[in-house]
Amino acid sequence: MSKILVVVATAPEAEALGGLARETLDIVVSGVGPVAAALAAAQGIRERQPGLVVSAGIAGAFAGLGLAPGDLALSSHIIHADLGAESPQGWLSLPECGLSVLPPGVTGEGGGHFAAWAGAPDLAAQLGAAYGPMLTVSRVTGTAQSAAFWQTLYPEALTEGMEGAGVAQAAFLAGLPALELRGVSNWVGPRDRAAWRIGPALAQVQRGLGALTKTWAS
Repeated sequence: MSKILVVVATAPEAEALGGLARETLDIVVSGVGPVAAALAAAQGIRERQPGLVVSAGIAGAFAGLGLAPGDLALSSHIIHADLGAESPQGWLSLPECGLSVLPPGVTGEGGGHFAAWAGAPDLAAQLGAAYGPMLTVSRVTGTAQSAAFWQTLYPEALTEGMEGAGVAQAAFLAGLPALELRGVSNWVGPRDRAAWRIGPALAQVQRGLGALTKTWAS
């Protein structure tokens, strides 16, 4: 049975997952951001030949969609949200600019929207977790105005993270399914570190990956 490659951004996230079954999971620490995550995922795919690639860790949740700090969310789509261009008419996606995240000759969603692993909705239902699109950004949102901007562009987006789309793109180019699994530590918007719930968020990540390993092995 092939393993699951799990990419996390930081060492504390990896340490929090230390009790999980390593006969099923390979956990690698990428560093922060989509580029670091894509490079780590691509190297892990080459070296470890997984059957599924997962971006895991903590994330901020967008308000108004039923999520709160301490909850768990799984991706339906993983979206590289801030690849595009500003214009006087508003935000332009990469396809609207005539550009693509994919190299020539590779067909797929060139705007950086990656569909998640087909087993995600069943796993989310099993866990009682939220299920929907997740955004990847290179700069963390820190104002209510920016949070509202992303919610206008992607009204169904559950969370904001910094690595998911990089992992998903590396998996896509390798012909592998990808999943983003996030414990919610905070709200997207003004940063209030004192209100973050990192411990409960990481406990949810461990719970989600634990259920994933059992599903994957069955």
